[in-house]
Amino acid sequence: MRTAIYPGSFDPVTLGHMDIIKRSANLFDEIIVGVLNNSAKNALFSVNERVSMIKELTKDMPNVRVDSFDGLLVDYCKKQNANIIIRGLRAVTDFEYEIQIAQTNKVEYPDIETVFLTTDLRYSYLSSTIVREFASYGGDITRFVPESVIPLVEAKYKA
Repeated sequence: MRTAIYPGSFDPVTLGHMDIIKRSANLFDEIIVGVLNNSAKNALFSVNERVSMIKELTKDMPNVRVDSFDGLLVDYCKKQNANIIIRGLRAVTDFEYEIQIAQTNKVEYPDIETVFLTTDLRYSYLSSTIVREFASYGGDITRFVPESVIPLVEAKYKA
């Protein structure tokens, strides 16, 4: 069984993230969406909120599981018996950063492979940071996040 992990902060999950999840689910037997618990970042949503959002969005994808982790990704991969990491690439600048991480992960865990999926052109500009920025000023985020996520993001900024 080929298990792949798609790691990220997903704060919030975007249409670009969902595109990568759906495409990955067609490529591998099991996808684990690994929501990173990064205490160094000031997240808009808690880890549990992010996990719940993604679980709801992927409930009809039988080979997708959502979990959270902290610490090194390679350690989490070993724990999950996964030897594939999925990363989405929007632009060349993403590749420069991601290739360094992939190579470092390979040094730490030689059995790991990183698979890069290029983003759908519709989402090549999109990031969670952009979503938060737009939402913080009351901007329209309907083209950025799944419909069910919109009221959750808006509620955070109204609070």
